[in-house]
Amino acid sequence: MRYLPLHFDLQGRDVLVVGGGEIARRKIELLLRSGAHITVVAPDISDPVATILQENIHSLHAATYDPGFLPGKCLVVASTDDAAVNEAVSRDAKRMGIPVNVVDSPELCTVTFPAIIDREPLVISVGSAGLAPVLTRFVRELIERILPERISMLAEYLGSRRRELKNSFTDIESRRRRTEAFMESPGAELAMSGEGEKADAYLFADDISSVAGEVYLVGAGPGDPDLLTLRALQLMQKANIVLYDNLVSPRVLDRVRRDATLEFVGKRSGYKSTSQEDINDLLVRLAQEGNRVLRLKGGDPFIFGRGGEEITALIEKNIPFQVVPGITAASGCAAYAGIPLTHRELSQSVRFVTGHPKNGQVDLAWKELSHANETVVFYMGLGGLASICQQLVAHGRNSRTPVAIISKGTTPEQRVLKGTLETITGLAARTQVQTPTLIIVGEVVDFNRS
Repeated sequence: MRYLPLHFDLQGRDVLVVGGGEIARRKIELLLRSGAHITVVAPDISDPVATILQENIHSLHAATYDPGFLPGKCLVVASTDDAAVNEAVSRDAKRMGIPVNVVDSPELCTVTFPAIIDREPLVISVGSAGLAPVLTRFVRELIERILPERISMLAEYLGSRRRELKNSFTDIESRRRRTEAFMESPGAELAMSGEGEKADAYLFADDISSVAGEVYLVGAGPGDPDLLTLRALQLMQKANIVLYDNLVSPRVLDRVRRDATLEFVGKRSGYKSTSQEDINDLLVRLAQEGNRVLRLKGGDPFIFGRGGEEITALIEKNIPFQVVPGITAASGCAAYAGIPLTHRELSQSVRFVTGHPKNGQVDLAWKELSHANETVVFYMGLGGLASICQQLVAHGRNSRTPVAIISKGTTPEQRVLKGTLETITGLAARTQVQTPTLIIVGEVVDFNRS
């Protein structure tokens, strides 16, 4: 390890930046975030640099570099396009024992600027000894994807409870074990949500292992795992039990933590279904046993996902839970099919409805769905397709209104079948459309032909 990673406290301290151009500006912005007092020396100081250093605590000198600017500085940054000047700054700083960074010249540096993940007060740095800055940025991006934005609140919470924790658990090893157990408990999520008093019940519990677990209601999106939110991915790696439905694609399940227990609780044609009441009871029981339960739902849990019923059961039993929205099928499938749900000239509104037939009929407020300038999206409507088309035409929708059926949307198996209210039923029967499907009715289906 050539470089020892250190976090440098620059609050209120003097830093010299030699150079006044774009490269210098980027370093100055970073130094400003650390609270440093900055002196800039350069023959030409750009307007952006001058603008961001308007406060009197900073100094700008339109002059050539001179070693006389170095005394009293705790850090020097050389960011000019003149190699001789950069070498002189490095040589003088080293002679005076001042840490120096020369941009893009690691051989002249005694310190380098890492790629930074800032979740203040938590700060993570990634460095490559100045040899591969693009690689360090790539690694930073990987960490950014999995690190919750709100982990800063967790850091602040733990800092605020540090003294009380030391008083409650005088042995350092017991404090370490207690904090590790807390990090794996629902208390950590409560702290990240700003509910510190509720988190205390986990941090200071007599037996933290006896405290109930938690439930995550997570929208899995319409099928493509790349449409999962960052928060969904984070919780998919945290849960130890996963309850998933039929609309969750295998590729999405591949993103779940490898050692998690997967249990199917959806509905499939020809198979016995798990009732919603049984799912609610299962969520409660598993959480009460101390598990972190991921309830993974296709699309969004609150759009025809019955998520509201599940959180009602959790609230009644005082089970901690989180809801993570997902990209609903209407948005994802329409986008992948190239169909805008609204269009300035063709559709000024969009309506999501369930097309699931009951006793062979789809019972909806058909008159409200007959407006020519409105897009109607039917979820679970393939079984009632004939009834849907008949009712829309009977209540005033033009029989030539375009219709699209999107099968297995956003996945590699996606197929789009287009017709009209008059023709789509026959086309679907001849094509043998595969579920899951989404039906879009409206002029937007053929918007690119207008």
